[in-house]
Amino acid sequence: MPAPHNLGAVSTEVEHTADRAFRVRGGNLAELLENAAQTMVALGGEPPGGKAFIQRALEVEGSDPETLLVNWLNEILFLEQTYREFYDHFLLSDVSDNHLRAQLYGRQLDHSVTCLKAVTFHNLEIKESSGRLEATIVVDV
Repeated sequence: MPAPHNLGAVSTEVEHTADRAFRVRGGNLAELLENAAQTMVALGGEPPGGKAFIQRALEVEGSDPETLLVNWLNEILFLEQTYREFYDHFLLSDVSDNHLRAQLYGRQLDHSVTCLKAVTFHNLEIKESSGRLEATIVVDV
């Protein structure tokens, strides 16, 4: 496994024996979810090229914040792979412990390039630390 990457002030790649993992933080659940999406995209690497600018509306449900987080990230991966799109900006609204609405912004690609397969529940727990939310997320590659 390559050396862990510092992915910015709110997230850090974490060494993991299989797959890839990252720790993400946010001041509230909406910020945690947005930072998780940005970090996951950064782990996959930005693909070259691309066509027209795209915008996609998305609504996600989950039985609790952890399930919402996993469903949110897996839905982004599904859309990227299915429609050959790359998202680099996320605007979340109507966020609760079990529901969110979002606008995804990015570009259409010539081919699917993501190396990430799925987000897992492995050791997933959203916890509060120093007044901020934190989660470690494991991704199948």
